[in-house]
Amino acid sequence: MAKSNKPNIQEVAVPTQSEPSDKKARRLTVLVHALALLAVAAVVWWFLRGCLDAQFTGWDDPGYVNDNTLVKDLSWEGIKNIFSKPVMGNYHPLTILSYALDYGAAGLEPLRYHAHNLLLHLLGCGMVYWLSYLLSGRWVAGLAAALLFGIHPMHVESVAWISGRKDVLYGVYYFAACVAYVYYLRGAAAKRWLLYAGVLLLFIAALLAKPVAVSLPPTLLLIDLWERRKWTAGALIEKVPHFVLAIVFGIIAVKVQHTAGAMDMQKVDYSVLERLALGSYALVTYIWKLVVPVHLLCFYPYPPKVGAALPLSFYLYPLAVAVVLVPAWFAARRNRALQFGLLFFAVNIGLLLQFIPVGEAILADRYTYIPYWGFFFVAAWWLAKQYDKGGTNRYIASGVAVGVLVVFGYMSSARTEAWVDSNSLWRDEIEKEPLNAPQAYNNLGYIYYVNWNTSADPVAKAAAFDSAMYFLNKTIELRPAFVNPYISLGEMLRGVGRYDEAKVRYRQALKLNPTETNLFVGLAILYYITKNYDSSGYYFRHALAIKPSGEACNNYGNYLNLTGKSDSAIIVYTRGIGLAPDMYTNYLNRGIVLVAKKQWAEAVKDFDKTIKLNPEMGEPYYQRSVCYQNLGDAAKASVDVDKALSLGYKIPPPPADTTAR
Repeated sequence: MAKSNKPNIQEVAVPTQSEPSDKKARRLTVLVHALALLAVAAVVWWFLRGCLDAQFTGWDDPGYVNDNTLVKDLSWEGIKNIFSKPVMGNYHPLTILSYALDYGAAGLEPLRYHAHNLLLHLLGCGMVYWLSYLLSGRWVAGLAAALLFGIHPMHVESVAWISGRKDVLYGVYYFAACVAYVYYLRGAAAKRWLLYAGVLLLFIAALLAKPVAVSLPPTLLLIDLWERRKWTAGALIEKVPHFVLAIVFGIIAVKVQHTAGAMDMQKVDYSVLERLALGSYALVTYIWKLVVPVHLLCFYPYPPKVGAALPLSFYLYPLAVAVVLVPAWFAARRNRALQFGLLFFAVNIGLLLQFIPVGEAILADRYTYIPYWGFFFVAAWWLAKQYDKGGTNRYIASGVAVGVLVVFGYMSSARTEAWVDSNSLWRDEIEKEPLNAPQAYNNLGYIYYVNWNTSADPVAKAAAFDSAMYFLNKTIELRPAFVNPYISLGEMLRGVGRYDEAKVRYRQALKLNPTETNLFVGLAILYYITKNYDSSGYYFRHALAIKPSGEACNNYGNYLNLTGKSDSAIIVYTRGIGLAPDMYTNYLNRGIVLVAKKQWAEAVKDFDKTIKLNPEMGEPYYQRSVCYQNLGDAAKASVDVDKALSLGYKIPPPPADTTAR
């Protein structure tokens, strides 16, 4: 009998519950991730929301934002300048571009900058969640790692400090590159090249936000290790572009920092052995502050040498590193998560241990922003394992996790209060390190110096003068070789007519640093005030010879103009413009000289450039109005006068009528 083509009733494909169940499971998974990410965002925002009330600080913020002409020009030419010019001894154009976007939207309103920092940090937390989830396969691990990353007190500096933007920005790109790389390893062959290109682009973005992202290529190798991928020739060859980029950006970073003097800021030379001791001290400090994040400072100075050597205790730190890390490594050989976390931390903290000295700080809270994730992942992995065991383990682990997060959260919330403004920042430093914070005393003294210099109230001015004198003298007491307070004291004493005392301070500073341009400028101004014009001119020229700069030219040009040498002043201002085309003062002062010479059209060009570089200053608008008035354009003159008045400029009275009555 022929076999019937009619299907057996039992073999008919009937609708089953598998497809709806799969959809339901996927929806549930999406919901779990969405709720976890919302929880991370809510918790991190809650504990760090105090950042939004903060102001600009005087620590790097002026150089990056307030006084940075690059952020005030979003034209194509301006963007080209952002990508071609380093700032504050660093090449990180994407970070500067982000400031420019903030400035274009809100000027110098600090809330915008702080909200941007916090938003980037929240995005970084999201990337940390997803990377931790992908590597562990557990949403609980992603949640724990993201929360630890988001509210650890050592990370507050990167979020609460406007100049910390580079950390939160490169952090987003760095972790996004890691996420993309995991998908690349697990992706279908047909689409893997897109993911590979995505990793490269994200890596470039991270490098353009902060060059320390050069640690990504070895991190990708660690992810290979975690994914049990063999380090074959192909796996290594595919990293060649990443390592080439890392080397190129590393060379650029070193050259830029060397040119800016960041690698020559330390006045004390340390031997190789001392460098090893100091690096070990920093490493141990980072590890214990991971667990007990107390006594946090914005500036950790190098320890003073006793005689010609470091204190003996510092030579114990290499031993301490061995005592801690050797057992940890042996334990890691039996624990993949611990092995991966330790290696991630080591790879990403290694370049930041100051074996190659950059700047004057031995360590910094912000340096832990990426490296600490290695330890957070280990903790999150442990928590997920306890969840897998179920029962009492789950509840105990949850209680421990919640307790740690609450404590860290409140510590972070309290830490944001130190970052409210410059005053709170340096007072916090002095309160914690009253005998080892010369930088804090100097910076606080400088704040009062500025208040004294700008205050119109005699009582407030006198109080600011006394406070500045106290803090600056205290700086000298703690660190006699620190040149900055001598300069500030010299300028203050000069400003109140105590010229002989001012000379003493300037001379003391010259002994410490005979190549400091500001000292010669200060002496030149002092001699000009006391009508010793020959000496004044000598010191102005000497300052310009030591370090040709736009600022030195501006000062010397002002001297030449005040001594009746206006033609020479124009030449010097023009030289200053060539040296510093983004500095507005040379344009402004050259324009003023041109006004005095009645060269109205040429002066207008200088005031146009001044306004483009500093649109919030009233004087160039008024000076340009004078030009327009003399050029017969009363309408433009009227607009500029109104603008000058709106910016608070006090229009000088007309010259007295000296004609016979």
